Amino acid sequence: MLFPLLFHRIFVTLQPIMTERMIIGFDAKRIMRNGTGLGNYGRTLVNDLSALDQFDLRLYAPDNGITQLRSQIVGRPNVTFCFPRHAHTAIGKALWRSHGIVRQLLKDGVNVYHGLSGELPVGISEAGIRTVVTIHDLIFMRHPEYYNRTDVKIYTKKFFNTLQEADRIVAISECTKRDICELGNVDPKRVDVIYQSCSPRFSEEPPTIKMWAVRDKYVLPDRYVLCVGSIEERKNVLLAVEALHYLPDDVSLIIVGRQTPYSDRVHEYVLEHRMHSRVQMLHNVPDDDLPALYRMADCFVYPSRYEGFGIPIIEAISQGLPVVACTGSCLEEAGGPDSLYVSPDDPKAMANALSQVLFGAPGRQQRIDRCRQYIRRFENNDAARQIAALYQ
Repeated sequence: MLFPLLFHRIFVTLQPIMTERMIIGFDAKRIMRNGTGLGNYGRTLVNDLSALDQFDLRLYAPDNGITQLRSQIVGRPNVTFCFPRHAHTAIGKALWRSHGIVRQLLKDGVNVYHGLSGELPVGISEAGIRTVVTIHDLIFMRHPEYYNRTDVKIYTKKFFNTLQEADRIVAISECTKRDICELGNVDPKRVDVIYQSCSPRFSEEPPTIKMWAVRDKYVLPDRYVLCVGSIEERKNVLLAVEALHYLPDDVSLIIVGRQTPYSDRVHEYVLEHRMHSRVQMLHNVPDDDLPALYRMADCFVYPSRYEGFGIPIIEAISQGLPVVACTGSCLEEAGGPDSLYVSPDDPKAMANALSQVLFGAPGRQQRIDRCRQYIRRFENNDAARQIAALYQ
């Protein structure tokens, strides 16, 4: 085995010189199956990289996933989907993704493999394939109380295995980089902070007919504050619900996100305080409806206790909304100095901040304009160009 590996390492080192285009492989499982954060990150990055047309991109996934998500990858000649040849069961697919994929990468001549969701296959560095991994957050280590014990052990083991395999680490925020270096005892020089891009569709104003259709579909109120994200304890949406007590009666809260057991707690609170006419939770909302939901809101609220970055904040600002978020993690990096930030345990402060950005509040439009200027750093393929330079 020693000579084939040695030959492959020499070949991989020389191949960028010998050929015009490098072959970049991606862990595409989340691209094909995750409709929110990790999936959006991968789909946006791959589409931006393929538009640069510098590399041949191969997307490796255990299966063909969800058609609606897969179809968000722009069909370009330099993009290829790759699936396991012999893994057909759930266990087989999992083993392929964590171990068996390395043989396929060698056979396909992949120069650099990018783990888009914090994982790399075991043995990939020994095989001589150069690697990049994006780590979005280490919440399972920083706040293990939000996870069950078994998951924390599994995620932690994968994290340290990945540190051993990775040539370069991408953190999606300075906050995440600090966590990686502190909790993983990693040299900061190995970690590049590259902020993720926001999908361009959030910068486009939805057609009026689409907005009316979305309003009718969900029976939206005239005035609402919007929150987007999984409805789980860490996201802390109950803070926004409690803040409604201190806001005008004609202001409602629309919560868009995946249903979890925490959703039941929110629902119970809403019923107990007779707020059902002011609070709506929308699950399984199609991706295509999100821009219109953003555009018609008064403002956006993101009360999360801890995040790796907070891409919904960028989406909201792109659609012209002012933002109120919480202190304690990286949300100031996403929203910039002209968004407002409050304690994750202070509903009155949340209400006060929201009142400063509702329609009609003094300086609202100026705040939005400054926020839009701030988030330009996340637009125009900038993340893709930084990633491309890292591959080179």
